Amino acid sequence: MRAWFLLFLSLCGCGDTPLRSAWAGLSHRLPAGDPIPAEAATEGLSETDGPALRLRVGGRTAQAVLVSEQGDRRLWRAGAGIVVATDGGRVVATSGLREVLVATRFDGPDPLSNPVELLDRPAETRRLVDLMRSDRQPQGMRFGIPVRCRLRSELLAEDPAVLVVEERCRAGGAGGGAHTNRFWSEAATGAVLRGEQWIGPNMPPMTVEFLPPAAGEAPAAAARP
Repeated sequence: MRAWFLLFLSLCGCGDTPLRSAWAGLSHRLPAGDPIPAEAATEGLSETDGPALRLRVGGRTAQAVLVSEQGDRRLWRAGAGIVVATDGGRVVATSGLREVLVATRFDGPDPLSNPVELLDRPAETRRLVDLMRSDRQPQGMRFGIPVRCRLRSELLAEDPAVLVVEERCRAGGAGGGAHTNRFWSEAATGAVLRGEQWIGPNMPPMTVEFLPPAAGEAPAAAARP
């Protein structure tokens, strides 16, 4: 298997930071996930005040904690064997689901790293993804699937402090064709607050929320470009 791509999240301040305010306003308008199953919420995890993600795939919801980092990359783990690698606000690899996103490789920089620029200049990008089934049998492995996308952003009508990035993509061959990803980010900094994205042709989209720190806690992380 190819190496995971990981994410480094820059620290934000605690208390009522602009990121916390933007995330709080956004979260009130987005649908809540299903209750977290006990096995996905607690298996193999300990209490942590550090960076965390809330993950949802279909009706399955779990909280993931940071387990390792390398440079600008981070790896997160929930219970029930769910592992997610992120780069910026984007999921680039998964494990523990019936379809596995093994790796993501971009031709050039990811336009999601600067969503403000997408307001005036929509961008096009190409990446290659590797997929396999959870049983890891050779017949379920698909490497080098091309994914071509066009990204644009606009200010959220209900809250101009939040940008919504829409990414319309088409995956070739075994990638399953067209799909659309969406990311909500803080307009002032580009920090991703929430993403809903494709993780494989036979899977529902994955929703990722980058959780802000609770008021009074030590600084936590946000998905910064």
